Amino acid sequence: MKQKLIRLSQRYVMALRTHLRPGARASLQPALELGRQAVGLGVETLELARMHERALTTLDLANAKNGRLKQAEIFFTEALTPIVDTHRAARQSRTDLTRLKETLSRRTAELATTNLQLKRGVRRRKNVEAALKKSGAHYTKLLKDSLHLQEGLRQLTHQVMAAQEEERKKISIELQDEVAQTLLGINVRLLTLKQESRVNTKGLKSEIASTQRLVAKSAKSVRRVAREFGKI
Repeated sequence: MKQKLIRLSQRYVMALRTHLRPGARASLQPALELGRQAVGLGVETLELARMHERALTTLDLANAKNGRLKQAEIFFTEALTPIVDTHRAARQSRTDLTRLKETLSRRTAELATTNLQLKRGVRRRKNVEAALKKSGAHYTKLLKDSLHLQEGLRQLTHQVMAAQEEERKKISIELQDEVAQTLLGINVRLLTLKQESRVNTKGLKSEIASTQRLVAKSAKSVRRVAREFGKI
């Protein structure tokens, strides 16, 4: 990993030198590509800034004219863009996950209660097994009781997990159907308004068409979130 970072730093110096070369075509594509490579290696903003400072020192730009330093700053900003975009996407993902976690929190509490009951059942089964070792005349009966209890615990676990899975799917389907039907009603109303606006101004038609696109986009997003929620 260290060698990869060293090679990335070397490529950064070469790309910056080319970018600052007099008469060179000022393309920022190499900087953007370096930023993507940095994201692939897990480089954060601070490490890339240090890499940029080392490049300035290597290229002896500390006392360079303001114009060259400004070019170097633009190069660094472009290289930093993929890292910033990655952080922004991560924040959005965390927001979506928080919403889903809030919905599942109640199920988690119920599962914790069920797990406690299962543990108690396991302890009872162990007590029965211990009693089997001490008993003589009732050995066969106690063994059957233990096996019956164990089977009951397995069935209880299966029922709890199946019920939770069914509830999650039901919530997902209800969310998708309810919101989609609402948005569909809005869209139908907008279609009606659009037909009625034939005697009205062109600006009203444009506003309605824009609103329809927004509704369609919202419906698509809601279905996507509902599908992802249903997979959990």
